[in-house]
Amino acid sequence: MNLKTPETGGICQSRQGRDAGRYYLIKSVEPGGWLMLTDGNFKRLANPKKKNVKHVKLLPDKAQAIAEKLLQGKQVFDTEIYSALKAYNARGSEEQTV
Repeated sequence: MNLKTPETGGICQSRQGRDAGRYYLIKSVEPGGWLMLTDGNFKRLANPKKKNVKHVKLLPDKAQAIAEKLLQGKQVFDTEIYSALKAYNARGSEEQTV
């Protein structure tokens, strides 16, 4: 099931590019259909990845606590994002080895 509209704190998976298959958290939604993505490891909050919404698969899941912090302007650490995405990335690596 895909979400129709991206929102801050949502989880998505990259479909295109050299990072295809990697999971990201949506830091913000920019005008023109661009998403600012972070994974807490390779793409940190200070330097998010800019990706077109057409090139990601939006998942129905959301990191609610992190989304609230981002929207309120509170400090969010990269380790929080990495921990929230850990289950997704572990599942993705299992699918690749099978």
